Amino acid sequence: MPIQRVNYSLGSSDLGSSLKTKDLAHAAADQVWKPDLCQQTFDGQEEVEAGTEDRQPPNHSSNGDGRCCGTFGELLQGQLPDGSASSDTHFLVTMPIALFARAHFIPIAGTSCVTVYPAYKVKAQRLAESFVLALGVSGGNLLLESELPEGKGLASSSADLVATARSIASSFKRRVRTSLIEKLMAKIEPSDGVMYPGVVAYQQRACSLLSFLGQMPPLAIVGIDEGGTVETVDYDQRRGEASNRQRAQYQELLEQARIAIPQGDTASIGRIATASALLHQERVPKEHLNSMRKVSEEVGALGVIIAHSGTVIGILLDRTARDFPRKMQSVVDQVTPFNNSPRVYLTMY
Repeated sequence: MPIQRVNYSLGSSDLGSSLKTKDLAHAAADQVWKPDLCQQTFDGQEEVEAGTEDRQPPNHSSNGDGRCCGTFGELLQGQLPDGSASSDTHFLVTMPIALFARAHFIPIAGTSCVTVYPAYKVKAQRLAESFVLALGVSGGNLLLESELPEGKGLASSSADLVATARSIASSFKRRVRTSLIEKLMAKIEPSDGVMYPGVVAYQQRACSLLSFLGQMPPLAIVGIDEGGTVETVDYDQRRGEASNRQRAQYQELLEQARIAIPQGDTASIGRIATASALLHQERVPKEHLNSMRKVSEEVGALGVIIAHSGTVIGILLDRTARDFPRKMQSVVDQVTPFNNSPRVYLTMY
């Protein structure tokens, strides 16, 4: 029987950790996510699966391959009021896209070191050496390639790290806890929540899940790049704190996202993304945001979306709309003067 795709909306105060784990496991079994998440489990999954027909771990091949998708900036990124989150109040909501980082791990018996190609991927090397130590397995050679440009706000580093962990787990036919991957990633840099099967609200500094929001509907993003690069750690250290007024607005937008995403409410999703981009403009302005927003309104698109800690800006379109081809062509034509090679990104669906 094919797996039915279902959306979920779970906040930290909802139906309990066991239900959240069950819903994460269900989403990970979806045909869209299963190939990439068969090496992962979620905290409490063994207890949730106990006594069910599907409690046996999936069969793995030991080919050493791992893959992880990126995210087009963030649907929403900001800071919650004090006391509203369990630790750090900074958070983001992911926008998973169908571009990937890939890793291939080749074990070498008798070594705990990992040699990475290309050699400048030092964050992946740190993660790999910590990961093989945590699993008690041998080191080896790690090969990385990615469709995600670096320093643009598409989660290229996070995707590299998650793909690395998945490739090592695959090599040794291991299922590993997502919390272990997060623990090791937190020691390296703030992270996007790309290790989860869908859209999540995520504490990027702590590498900790706030809530699982479900699946993004089929959207297209016509994106431009304003140029340059942003280094995640540097940006995180200098971005400062949001005001109390802004924190209240971010909290309201997060509550709206918890409703809109499970319902596939594309109009609300566009409004949330636009509101977050405009709030961020007060702190770190983007040169073409107002122009992109004007194009979005003229074409009748859903709204604009940005990489809050990156250089890209996009216009959101509903791929299921009857007039989608016309709108997309119109957007491409109108944004080309801002960047002569706009790119179309598709959400994971």
